[in-house]
Amino acid sequence: MSRLAIIGGTGLSKLKNLEFLRHQVVSTPYGEPSGPLSIGRLGGCEVVFLPRHGYNHRIPPHQINYRANLWALREVGVRHVLAVAAVGGITPRMSPATLVIPDQIIDYTYGRAHTFFEGELDEVTHIDFTFPYDADLRELLLRSARAAEVSVVESGVYAATQGPRLETAAEIRRLEGDGCDIVGMTGMPEAALARELGLKYACCAVVANWAAGKDGGTLITMEEIDATLKTGMGQVRAVLEQFLSRPDNPACFAG
Repeated sequence: MSRLAIIGGTGLSKLKNLEFLRHQVVSTPYGEPSGPLSIGRLGGCEVVFLPRHGYNHRIPPHQINYRANLWALREVGVRHVLAVAAVGGITPRMSPATLVIPDQIIDYTYGRAHTFFEGELDEVTHIDFTFPYDADLRELLLRSARAAEVSVVESGVYAATQGPRLETAAEIRRLEGDGCDIVGMTGMPEAALARELGLKYACCAVVANWAAGKDGGTLITMEEIDATLKTGMGQVRAVLEQFLSRPDNPACFAG
């Protein structure tokens, strides 16, 4: 049964030596996930891949069915989740094409279905979310980056904003004042829902652009973002290939 999932874009299909085995449609009590689950194998690791925005990149961040996505992954036996995300850089060390393994998150989203614990419950449940990302999975990512000789920023605070629009320069100044290093639109409620389901969850973020107002007043263009992601996602793939082949990866090689 599959135990590791990667949530992200189409870059996974280009991982070296990755063999896709099948696609699986999973229905959930919370509706349909972003798409069929693609299940493949690399070395000794069986991997479930889910495109967060759909295979056509058609689902905006505020309309992603995060609950269905995480529920579907658990239904096929996933216990470890690695989320790949494109973000904007706020603080000086978060320049475009930088890889970041965040260790904290601040949620600025609203109106999203953000919990499984609602409706007619037997009891109230509160999860501990002091450290939103799994420490062991983060450390394994960092070791994989070192083995792949890919430079990463080893910590950072992810600001999860509503989208789908990009932020104003004033909003970015506010986020920086709150202690945020990077900004994205998909980090929440994904991380919290994974915790509610008991899934170990970590994020590998690639900085696609300077956040609003951080590049001397230059406007952000999709052409700039796409060009940067070509470099950044190449580094992500190198880290993932190491990550999936490591014998100390409990998501792949636990007995």
